[in-house]
Amino acid sequence: MIEKPYPSLEDVLRMIGEAGKRISDIDASEGAAGNISVLLRWDLDVRGLFPMREKVSLPQAVPELAGATLIVSGSGRRLREIGDHPTANVACLVVNPDGQSADQFTSAQRPFQKITSEFNSHLAVHYDRALSTGTNFHAIVHAQPPYLTYLSHIPLYQNDRYLNTHVLRWQPETIVNLPEGIGIAPFKLPGSADLVQANTLLFRTHKVVVWAKHGVMACSDISVKRATDRIEYAETGARYEYLNLNNQERGEGLTTDEIRAICSAFGVKQEIF
Repeated sequence: MIEKPYPSLEDVLRMIGEAGKRISDIDASEGAAGNISVLLRWDLDVRGLFPMREKVSLPQAVPELAGATLIVSGSGRRLREIGDHPTANVACLVVNPDGQSADQFTSAQRPFQKITSEFNSHLAVHYDRALSTGTNFHAIVHAQPPYLTYLSHIPLYQNDRYLNTHVLRWQPETIVNLPEGIGIAPFKLPGSADLVQANTLLFRTHKVVVWAKHGVMACSDISVKRATDRIEYAETGARYEYLNLNNQERGEGLTTDEIRAICSAFGVKQEIF
């Protein structure tokens, strides 16, 4: 939830650009991989920067989001370039009163034909979180961080408990920032209804969800960069775990008692360790 004064459209675009650059900096968005979307539930005039208008159908009905604005990266666009040319790389969708369609606003600079093909997963999570929490802001970042994605190819790490107890043990900051742990969805066809359903259910209990053999998605109701931070915390833990696998698992990481002591000291509620 964001309190007044609300950030301007320019501020939100800047934050999206900074988030996209950071995702690229950690090698989590090769080429045009990855996508970002933001839900804003306050009055926002987007026509000054995005004057071109067309009506589009939404992947699902979202009647409670009527009037809300969704800023979404375009299909085939590079996250690292959003900050330099935001109007060329994103679209703004304003949900119509019927909740089944939206007015899509873009600029004449746009080189893309459609928004990201994974918008169905984004919209389902935005909608579910907005209904359950009442938030007026929700950001989602999808990326392919190499270490976390690689671990998801190993059957042991496709187990929720195994993944969390091994990835969250390497730095004190990790459990503090990811107390719910990391959710993991078994491999589902990208863009499929099965992926949408599995992803939405996992985001009810997690802020970061791994799509096995594909990538990761993270959310925040505070800022776009907070979602990016969560990917970075999870990816850093995965990198330590990968290093340990390559070093004959000589490192023990933080012990259960040490992690519990950290949680006690910082008032962190968690059920992983």
